[in-house]
Amino acid sequence: MDFLIRQALPEDLADAGRITVEAFVGDGFTNPTSSYVDLLRDAGRRAREAELLVAVDTAGAGVLGCVTYAVGGTEWADIATPQEGEIRMLATAAASRGRGVGEALVRTTVTRSRELGLAGMAFSTRPEMTTAHRVYERIGFRRTPERDWAPYPGMDLMVYTMAF
Repeated sequence: MDFLIRQALPEDLADAGRITVEAFVGDGFTNPTSSYVDLLRDAGRRAREAELLVAVDTAGAGVLGCVTYAVGGTEWADIATPQEGEIRMLATAAASRGRGVGEALVRTTVTRSRELGLAGMAFSTRPEMTTAHRVYERIGFRRTPERDWAPYPGMDLMVYTMAF
């Protein structure tokens, strides 16, 4: 691997925010005028209030991707129970796709959940995020339709889970 996964440092935050916006808006998952864009861009808040993990290029090319990790029952967890970890806002820079960055970030959150002694993981995803779904399924996550939900009308979210 020509990148490593670690906790975000202050110098990573602007790139992490930019990459997250690019992934969600640029790939058509989020309207560029949505107030959600501000939350996507605010990597500093995510790093303060949850865990922000970044993939960084070992050759010094900077941040390649990021994911927000939270334990269920905390502010950044939408669907996970207090015994589960949850990922939010998984994003890989367009130029870094195909290198395994997203998969490595997700695998790191699984490891983190196990380190914390949690019983598993649960998280939400949009139905149209099919590339991410393939990554989740390859890692061992399973669709859990009975936990699907909608934060507001028209925003239907699918849930994936993994028990340890």
